[in-house]
Formats: sequence, structure tokens, C-alpha cells
Amino acid sequence: MILATGNAHKVREFRRLMLGVDFAPLPDGLESPEETGDTYAENALIKARAAARATGQSAFADDSGIEAEALDWRPGVRTARFAGEHATDGENLAKLHREAPAGSRARYVCVIAYATPEGEERFFEGRCEGTLAAEPHGAGGFGYDPIFVADETPGRTMAALSDAEKDAISHRGRAARGLVAWLGTR
Repeated sequence: MILATGNAHKVREFRRLMLGVDFAPLPDGLESPEETGDTYAENALIKARAAARATGQSAFADDSGIEAEALDWRPGVRTARFAGEHATDGENLAKLHREAPAGSRARYVCVIAYATPEGEERFFEGRCEGTLAAEPHGAGGFGYDPIFVADETPGRTMAALSDAEKDAISHRGRAARGLVAWLGTR
């Protein structure tokens, strides 16, 4: 099975989340297609289908983002480009911190798409509900983790959690556990 990403951070995270599941990252030379969908599911499926076609193996991919109630549940699928097409994690974080007030409701959403070369497709969604912190805190995680406080860990941002704590409650962890459970029934 192929994980349709070349992002080393995501590969490491999925290896933690999917212990016992054998998968390889997208082979060198294969690029992930442009994410042109309007939903997490559409974007994840674009990547999973492309990897399955290109490799002849089953593939999975995720798309995820943060949504803030104060911003009408944006940035959503534009999470990685919230501050502009080539924005850094720091620039995206700073924009969300400026535009959404501390204490406002937010959520992380992840959808994993699974696709086979024969056309079988499945989706697995995970969510993590919480609020936005007044100030960034913590050295772990990435992206918006320094200002996201999950409901399960009041007073501690995702960036202040250990990998095990984060994996247990994260949107990606929940979606990955859904995929692993489904794979176990096949």
C-alpha cells in the first residue's frame, strides 16, 4: 500500500498512527497532483487515485485543515494556503491568530481516502474539537498546533502534548484508526 505523500513529517506521523500496517511513501519521481477539490474528501481522493494509478497498488492519502467558528469555519481546505499560496506555517498561524479571537471554537478535520487501481474507494474522517489559545505555546507538532487547545486537554495546546497524547485525540489519529480498523476486516 502507498501513502500518497512525499512529506516526511506525514510519513513519520502515519507510521506512529498505523503500527503494524505495511505502507511505503510515494516513490521518488512521482509528484502529488494539485489539490483542486472543494472538500477534504475530494482532495484526499485526488491524491489517492493518482497514486493507485501510477503505482498499480492500493493507496491512501489525507487532506486536513483547521476551521474556526469566528471565521465562518474557514480556512478549511485552504488551511495550508490561508496566508497566501506560498505561505509558511508561521505566516498561516500568525494570520489565524490575528483574525480569530482567543477562546473561539475551532476544530481540526482530517479525511483519509483509500483507493485501489481497480476503483474501490473508501473514506475515513476524524475530528478534534477545541478552542484557540490566547498565545502560541509548545514546541511540538506543526502548523496551527501552537494555538489549538483540544477539548480533551484544557490549558494545553496540541504543540505542548507528547506525540502519544496528540495521536490519541488528533483528527488524523482518529481517521487513521478508522482506516486501520477497516483494513483489519478485509
